[in-house]
Amino acid sequence: MDVVHTAVSSPWFYAALFAVAMLDGFFPVVPSESMVITAGVYAASGELRVAPVVALAALGAFAGDHVSYLVGRRSRGRLARMRPGTRRARALAWASAVLAERGGLILVVARYVPGGRTAVTMAMGAVGYRARPFAFFAGVAAVSWALYGVVLGYAGGMAFENDPLKGVAVGLGLALSVTVAVEVTRHLRRRVRLR
Repeated sequence: MDVVHTAVSSPWFYAALFAVAMLDGFFPVVPSESMVITAGVYAASGELRVAPVVALAALGAFAGDHVSYLVGRRSRGRLARMRPGTRRARALAWASAVLAERGGLILVVARYVPGGRTAVTMAMGAVGYRARPFAFFAGVAAVSWALYGVVLGYAGGMAFENDPLKGVAVGLGLALSVTVAVEVTRHLRRRVRLR
């Protein structure tokens, strides 16, 4: 408890929040969502301010998505040299068509799928998705994701004002519940379509 409180009350916490959210955009093992939820819990107690937490988490996510997009852009030369008709070439053509049609929606939804955001942002760069619409949808995704995490944490923090660690547990539990519900729904819809 004291370690978390000391870390959160540090003036460097806001910079760390930005950095972790950015790293998660291209290195998906970084626990940015947990950090955003924790920040929301401590914002509920007045230890942190909500607006900077949301803003820095969103800016970090936005920057990280652009790093991943640029990594994908750099791979375009190698992808262009793929032999036509191969399985990889067909997969790339399919990804290009799907992203051209629904890229913005896919980008926003992928922000909530662990590891999905990195795969989608890199693929968008690799297939040459235009930078301006990418930036717009990456902004929508980053802001909605930051608000989602902070609200979950804030709800947990308000429920357990005197015990922030229980608030963090509730916030993470809510996030896990939402993720499980989405995945179960997605699985059931896929099974119905296959029938």
